[in-house]
Amino acid sequence: TSEQLERVLRPKIDAALNLHQLTHHHPLKAFILFSGAAATFGSAGQAHYAAANVFLEALAAHRAAAGLTGTALGWGFWAERSEMTEHLDAVAMRRISGIGLAEMTSGQGLELFDAAVRAGQTFVLPAVLNEVSLREQAAAGTLPAILRELFRRPARRTTATVDDGPVTAAASLAERLAAAPEAERTEQLRGLVCAQAAGVLGHASATAVQPHQTFKELGFDSLGAVELRNRLMRATGLRLPATLAFDYPTPTALADRLWDELRPEEETLADRVLSDLDELEAALATLAPDEQARDRVFGRMQQLVAKHLGAGPAGADEPSGADLFDSASDDELFGFLDKGI
Repeated sequence: TSEQLERVLRPKIDAALNLHQLTHHHPLKAFILFSGAAATFGSAGQAHYAAANVFLEALAAHRAAAGLTGTALGWGFWAERSEMTEHLDAVAMRRISGIGLAEMTSGQGLELFDAAVRAGQTFVLPAVLNEVSLREQAAAGTLPAILRELFRRPARRTTATVDDGPVTAAASLAERLAAAPEAERTEQLRGLVCAQAAGVLGHASATAVQPHQTFKELGFDSLGAVELRNRLMRATGLRLPATLAFDYPTPTALADRLWDELRPEEETLADRVLSDLDELEAALATLAPDEQARDRVFGRMQQLVAKHLGAGPAGADEPSGADLFDSASDDELFGFLDKGI
């Protein structure tokens, strides 16, 4: 809301501008601004906080361009709680870990502060990185772009192109589910949703989430819903809406929705008949003109055409399908099979 935005921007932007304007004519040895890593990493749910911090980083660059001292520090996450962080629960902490930040002690923070000031740069990112989380993200292909030079994605042994990945994943999952009995398929899909939901909430086991519990009861908010959608997209290869957890409010309902997307299209009787005719056409091409089997096959085809086309409302002056086949030459019959005419 505009009120939330104002509450966050005022102590950052207004305070920094006042300090800049009141001191720009003094020969300061240091002008230190406390920014935050959210401005660099794009932390979900902190757009206003990130915007305020980006302003501080821009102000430091502006001062440097004017020949003034200025350094902005994009702090990571401090282990010691403050008024800003005392409310954070396990889910919020897991999200912080998910963007690649680990908690830093006050001792580490002070050491990083000294090192950052000595660096003489306009912007420094003093933070402790969660290497385990970042390597997992690198392996999954979800690593933030800014860190891809630090944690390389491991090479995959595959002949498929990157673009084919989601399609292949969806096709493979759909094939496995289609081959499974209905009860087993239902259990697998519900287990998938529960496992991913448990991961979003920071639970160690999927059993912490029951299939008929609502996501709201489980503690999901809008950020958690989007994270669940992203996890399911990676797991299934499907393109899913951000409102997925709100539109289908329980793991059971959501699993049914996934099956609707993954369910193979049912082959119609006409599709099967046409497929059989394609096979017949290929087989006829291997029969030699003088083989007795060839005459038997064409004779049977003539009977079928006469039976099914001859029963239609043919005009009095028009020859029936049976008559056409009886009078057709071998070349005309092969032309019919080749061209459908």
